[in-house]
Amino acid sequence: MKDGIINWNLDPVIYWITDSFPLKYYGLFFITGLLLAHYVEKRIYLKENIPLEHLEKLFVYIVIGIVLGARLGHCLFYDLSYYLQNPIEILLPIKKIGDTYQFIGFQGLASHGGTLGVLIAIGIYCKKYKTNFLWVLDKIALVAPIVAAFIRFGNFMNSEIYGKPTNGNWGVIFQRDDLIPRHPTQLYEAFSYLLIFGILMLIYKKKKEKSNGLILGVGLVLIFLARFIIEFFKENQVGFEDGMTINMGQILSIPFVIIGLILMFYKKKPIDK
Repeated sequence: MKDGIINWNLDPVIYWITDSFPLKYYGLFFITGLLLAHYVEKRIYLKENIPLEHLEKLFVYIVIGIVLGARLGHCLFYDLSYYLQNPIEILLPIKKIGDTYQFIGFQGLASHGGTLGVLIAIGIYCKKYKTNFLWVLDKIALVAPIVAAFIRFGNFMNSEIYGKPTNGNWGVIFQRDDLIPRHPTQLYEAFSYLLIFGILMLIYKKKKEKSNGLILGVGLVLIFLARFIIEFFKENQVGFEDGMTINMGQILSIPFVIIGLILMFYKKKPIDK
């Protein structure tokens, strides 16, 4: 570190399990975030005397929803033409390099797609097990920022989704790409999400009435408003965004903020699970 500049050149691979199968920081942080969120959610269920088998079933739906939604969201919103020509790469962690396919992991997950995937997965769960949709979403909204934060920590370890140049003598140099001090926007987002988690927990502890979508609404507004603001400091992920006034991440954040505001201010009666 020199003059406020951090040189970052970490190898994204922790260990090669086999010659073609790496253990990466991104995957480790992703799983860690899910497990921490599950732990906190488990404590909430125990506190409210809710059978834990309900949570275990829900957790399976959510993991599937996050992975499928985030992957499909990236393919649809950011590089549709490529994946239409290479559809096998959408759901398999491989990429055609030369004449052969190689394992590379899922390099491309969109948080907006992950959010939609979770909403759909929870909707399916609630219909199957006859559980109130908003009640479940409020519970999940409490811990969702934990997962989001750890995903961004994983992005930092990968030296990806970084920010624009700081134009000063401070910032992070991601040496795997260039030698320019940049905004560490992955860390901006990660710590913002952890702060949002704290805010949501305070709201949860102070609420006397039963859940009615307020926590979900506040979570959506804070998470995607933070995302919208931080995008101004972030490099565009794909070329077509360069000519846009606001980028794709910001455009996709706006509907979630609007939905959150509606949930916050639309007066509803407290609901039962």
